[in-house]
Amino acid sequence: MSPPAAAAREDALERLLGDVAVSVRSQHRILATADEAVALEPGALSLIYVLAGEVRLSGDGGLADAFTTGDALLSSGQRATTLRIAAGSRVLVSRLALAAGAVHLGTLLPPIAWIRRFDDLEPAAAALARHMGVEAPDRHVERDGDMVICRMMATMLVQSMIRAWAAIGCAPEGWPSRTGDLFLDRVLVAVGDDPGREWTVEQMASVAALSRSVFAARFHAALGQSPASYVTEVRMESAKGMLDAGQSVSETSRRLGYGSDEGFSRAFRRATGVTPSRWRVREASPVPA
Repeated sequence: MSPPAAAAREDALERLLGDVAVSVRSQHRILATADEAVALEPGALSLIYVLAGEVRLSGDGGLADAFTTGDALLSSGQRATTLRIAAGSRVLVSRLALAAGAVHLGTLLPPIAWIRRFDDLEPAAAALARHMGVEAPDRHVERDGDMVICRMMATMLVQSMIRAWAAIGCAPEGWPSRTGDLFLDRVLVAVGDDPGREWTVEQMASVAALSRSVFAARFHAALGQSPASYVTEVRMESAKGMLDAGQSVSETSRRLGYGSDEGFSRAFRRATGVTPSRWRVREASPVPA
């Protein structure tokens, strides 16, 4: 990799790590008294840390090699995946969601990232993981600020796992650029930073410093969708994060630039199959620190 390319990649990684922010949907430690299977939720961000013992991964590709104490996994939910936890093992399982301002990072995350010897690569983060979650949520006594602390700890752990995954050479060529095109990447960052703006093709082309026609053609060739459909996709992912964080349907609609709650609700239902109000009240698990 040439020095300019290496510097650009380092800058892109710095920006990505700086943008990472997650909310915690559930978090607990599993002490497997017998062999146990845990399905990772499709479409959800999952973080796994092997505290002790052995874990295997099964999915479309069959059964993976064993992962042991100190290894970590980050799953972006793009594949159906099941953890096979050996009897006697202890495993931290965190079910997360990208925060509203970080949803544009979703497509940059690998489907599955196993980091062997994560405790050697990122000892501070591994030490943090050993104190996250509880083995008996029903006995957990909540304290003021637990949710804030949980969120910060989980965010740091995800950042460290992404950095370690990149450091061991698992990232594809050109990563973390989604498009391989610096000019288009500027647009994706801008839309992710302000999804509620009334983005037109002309405005996005201006951010990319390209003509309207050249921008539209390059955008579709790189992402396989129109600029307008991409903006809608980012808005819907942002909406999920806002609703998960407890914001009302009206507040979410307004912040994302919709003229009415009805228009937002129709768009959300087309994208997710459920209404925003139904999304807000879907079953949620307790979140121990």
